[in-house]
Amino acid sequence: MFDRISRALSWAHTAALRFQSWTQAAIPRLQHGQGLAEYALILALIAIVAIVALIFLGSKVSTVLSTVGKSI
Repeated sequence: MFDRISRALSWAHTAALRFQSWTQAAIPRLQHGQGLAEYALILALIAIVAIVALIFLGSKVSTVLSTVGKSI
């Protein structure tokens, strides 16, 4: 009985060590991918804000640019 428990604990310990080494190797890759995803989300947010600003302020910007163009 003790032998079976000892083997089970040994297997669990080996599995835990393998999982730990895998996670230590995988975490830098996951963080790198996470950083890229965050940059993509920021760029998408900036693009959405720019589009919304152009939709709401497009006529005012056009008027200002026409005035500047006429004065030149």
